[in-house]
Amino acid sequence: MSSHDCAGDCPVARRTFLKDVSIFTAALVAAGLAPRGALAAPSPIRALSRVAADVRYPIPAKDGVQFDDKNEVILVRNAGHVYAFALSCPHQNTALKADPAGGGFWCSKHESRYKFDGQFISGRATRNMDRLVIRRDGASVVVNVDKWYESDSEPTQWAGAQVTV
Repeated sequence: MSSHDCAGDCPVARRTFLKDVSIFTAALVAAGLAPRGALAAPSPIRALSRVAADVRYPIPAKDGVQFDDKNEVILVRNAGHVYAFALSCPHQNTALKADPAGGGFWCSKHESRYKFDGQFISGRATRNMDRLVIRRDGASVVVNVDKWYESDSEPTQWAGAQVTV
């Protein structure tokens, strides 16, 4: 059975999805049709290092979304801030994707949508995306992948889980 014989039931590989979304977003930008507030096309990122739960990344040079599948981190630079999010939706832990409409993130399982700063927009989720603990260290950010804040139970910590650039 080839990968084209699934009659719509085939899971889409993350790499294929990101490539397709990147091409689509680039085409919209080139045509001047990118949605208001859209960031650069999502791209993969590799950690500079990892020591225990601390994962080090270069500070993103421009606004955009980067996915680190290995460490299950979404790194976002937007409007002068860098955020780190858990890769999974807070509703039922499905992997989040860049929203094809260009407005943030999307959970394909239950149609939940989020802004680039992790704020919940719509869908079956009941809260914002989980923000990972993040701190600046020179030209890098360090993300603790074992510690995150939930906006409904830790609103002050959730709001502070960002780095200003």
